Amino acid sequence: MSQLDLVVIGSGPGGYVAAIKAAQLGLKVALVEKDPVLGGTCLNVGCIPSKALLHSTEVFQHVVHGKKHGIVGAEKVTFDVAAMMANKDKVVGQLNKGVEFLVSKRGVEIVRGLGRLGKAGEVLVRSTSGERILETKNIIIATGSSAVELPFMKFDGETVISSDHGIALKAIPTNMVVVGAGAIGLELGSVWARLGSQVTVVEMLPTIGGPSYDTDVAKVAQAAFEKQGIKFELGAKVTGVKKTAAGFALTAEREGKVLEFPADKILVAVGRKANTVGLGAQEAGLKLDERNRIVIDGHYRTNLPGVYAIGDVVTGPMLAHKAEEEGVAAAEIIAGKPGHVNYNVIPGVIYTDPEVACVGMIESEAKAKNIEVKIGKFQLAGNGRAIASDATSGFVKVIADAKTDKLLGVQIVSRGASEMIAAACAHLEYGGSAEDVARTCFAHPTISESFKEAAMAVNKVSIHSL
Repeated sequence: MSQLDLVVIGSGPGGYVAAIKAAQLGLKVALVEKDPVLGGTCLNVGCIPSKALLHSTEVFQHVVHGKKHGIVGAEKVTFDVAAMMANKDKVVGQLNKGVEFLVSKRGVEIVRGLGRLGKAGEVLVRSTSGERILETKNIIIATGSSAVELPFMKFDGETVISSDHGIALKAIPTNMVVVGAGAIGLELGSVWARLGSQVTVVEMLPTIGGPSYDTDVAKVAQAAFEKQGIKFELGAKVTGVKKTAAGFALTAEREGKVLEFPADKILVAVGRKANTVGLGAQEAGLKLDERNRIVIDGHYRTNLPGVYAIGDVVTGPMLAHKAEEEGVAAAEIIAGKPGHVNYNVIPGVIYTDPEVACVGMIESEAKAKNIEVKIGKFQLAGNGRAIASDATSGFVKVIADAKTDKLLGVQIVSRGASEMIAAACAHLEYGGSAEDVARTCFAHPTISESFKEAAMAVNKVSIHSL
């Protein structure tokens, strides 16, 4: 093969999007992937399969609680885990084919094997058929991340499991303990709780959801999940797992007191780590930080000429859409065009029911920066569509600059928050104000009207709340 313009290592959301964008810009591109299928963690064992499971269990819950809607015999409905998993696999398989089709049709060569850095301008690809050298002008590293394993609680795939295992269980656990109250733990905890598992979430921090949400938002979300039967043990530090007469138990401590939680499955969801092992980073002289993430500048360039890095393998939130945006920007920069990502407008979502979503600054962050703010809130209990849809748990919170009325951030606890947050992103992107949102016409009846009402509440002119 003649010299390539670009080799992308890793075909997750960042990698395959970067490859497609670069090809659109006229570059000769190869995409290297070590797994049999494209899509990375997100498509194969993360975002997509978990959403398929969440949807299946939501359908089940709607039927089980359907008596008041006229569904007769709902209490006799049973659940087939194998069928749910088959549907999940079908969804993933369909998208696998779709990504490969898109990449191939753009003229990108797909190279199977483990890619690593070689000499300057070379990527070495090792597969069962041997090793191949790809000569290239530029390289994008998009190798993603993997689940963090606690050193005193190694994954065994049976009792102590990661999210990879949590999306593929063959039976409903009697007792599941989830370590970590972030998005992954809450989502998979919700899946199995809906099917009858007694789920207990153990979290070291005093609130759920992580640092992206204010305390008032986290508390409302927690209350909604508790109504669904999920138990929370906050401010508890996990210490290990032990064998008991009944099976296993997770051990933890809080304020000097020893705690034990019986479990046949312990799902550890305490974060993810950058995949830099096997990349040949040390041999190539690639600079890494203290967390083994690749160090880049403001244009995704590493310390090695012609080598760029994006996505979970660099600093920032480990989110598929963040990786996609970086993939586009890096490809544009390599093609000699301006590429940019607005990191102030990267939404975050927890896909539970209600969903929890955010974008921009949270109230506590703004106050820590000595920014005077105005807050507008609207409870879903006052929204017509929410009442008609059994979706009154939650509220919308709008944070605006008190002096300029400029939107600073939005947080939502609501069914459909993952879709609603897009409107908030759009207004933040162009630097809109609370009044801009308030004067935007929203369809009625929709739950998204709650965003408009919260924006009006910033200036105390909400129509449907006092």
